[in-house]
Amino acid sequence: MFLCALLLCSGSSLAQVAGLKSFYETGLKRNRIVGSRLVLLRGSDIPFQDSYGYARLATRQPVDDNTAFHWASITKTFTAIAIMQLRDHGRLKLDDSVIKYIPELAAVHDPWGPVSAITIRELLSHSAGFRNPTWPWSGDQPWYPFEPTRWSQIVAMLPYTEVKFTPGSRYSYSNLGYVFLGQIIQRLSGDDYEVYVDKNIFKPLHMYHSYFDKAPYSLLKYRSASYQIKNGKLAEMPFDFDTGITVSNGGLNAPLADMVKYLKFLLGEPAQDSGYDEVLKRSSLGEMFQPHLKCSRAPDDPANAPDENDSVGLGFFVRRQDGVRLVGHAGEQNGFMSHFYIQPESRRAYIVAYNTAAYDSGQNTALFDNALRDFLLRHFFQPSSNDR
Repeated sequence: MFLCALLLCSGSSLAQVAGLKSFYETGLKRNRIVGSRLVLLRGSDIPFQDSYGYARLATRQPVDDNTAFHWASITKTFTAIAIMQLRDHGRLKLDDSVIKYIPELAAVHDPWGPVSAITIRELLSHSAGFRNPTWPWSGDQPWYPFEPTRWSQIVAMLPYTEVKFTPGSRYSYSNLGYVFLGQIIQRLSGDDYEVYVDKNIFKPLHMYHSYFDKAPYSLLKYRSASYQIKNGKLAEMPFDFDTGITVSNGGLNAPLADMVKYLKFLLGEPAQDSGYDEVLKRSSLGEMFQPHLKCSRAPDDPANAPDENDSVGLGFFVRRQDGVRLVGHAGEQNGFMSHFYIQPESRRAYIVAYNTAAYDSGQNTALFDNALRDFLLRHFFQPSSNDR
């Protein structure tokens, strides 16, 4: 059965799939990544999957399908879907002023016009002009707090927050903007952000092992540790950490078994679409997948930041490369890195998670992640004679 599944990978012979395993595992070893897992999807089939290394190096606990990785900014795609759910249920409009729902933002300094002109759509598309980090500094000092833990800390910084450009005029990635979206979800629904997503996305998609921040007691044994490599030195990062008030931009933890269910929802499946429509209509997902603004790489962006091939949609990024359109998102935090891409036209996708962030020139997780994407563009996503 597994051999048959491998051969279902359109455009890939068994030898080419074996080539993927070699490429993937060789790259992980070369970059000293402690643990990782990769899954490919074609419709509802899984033509390739591989687990590598250790979830916890100290105990030699291997990575497997149950290992829970931290997905960091991939959380933003769930936040965006929650906003679109509220839109589809008539609770808000995308072009509503953010201040309508968060009046505290009136304290923000906006040299480009009234703060009331900033919209929910601009928050979703990272074009509202807010800074990237939640704290108004770079975060490169060891004594800096990890993340704000309370909304009141964000509010205290609003009078010292400046809009950096005319809202809606260009792309600039903003974690802070997605904190604001999380507040809108809470205030309109009456549920904590985590409760809302669990009730309206996780449970309908049967993502029963997904959670935010600290692990439930029953799932703690599956949670991966995380690591960082700088200047050749491997260091273990804080374990089972809490993202505080920033949960709506980066608090998700889940095994790949659950994330595959999420990707199947994003891809759609005729037999399941009526159930999927209860989460979000295909037309609304299609709206989110449309390019809104071109992305440009800032000088201080990491290697896996959006580049000239990327545009931002509503909560997702759209990449056009080698004649292929991919929709996806990346995540990076506390030693974890991750990425997923879907190709809606062919209903193919892949998702990968790493528990080691290597930042050196010779050992660099983000550069390897880019190389993996390019390998899959050549050998998995490109149309073949089997599709015609």
